[in-house]
Amino acid sequence: MNPRWAFFLTITGMVIVIIVLCLIFPAVFELVKAFSGELRFFWWIILLVALAAWLIIWGFGKKEK
Repeated sequence: MNPRWAFFLTITGMVIVIIVLCLIFPAVFELVKAFSGELRFFWWIILLVALAAWLIIWGFGKKEK
């Protein structure tokens, strides 16, 4: 698979998962709204999303021997 397509599918998958979680669990959406209300808490949500993205990309990027 082309690396650009893999990156695109990974980002698209993450966005879809976040949207589905916000629809299934309204408390997640409320938490994101509460974190974005205060900038110092908003940095935590950014760090958590970055960590999740890194773990997903790292997990998909591993090649089996």
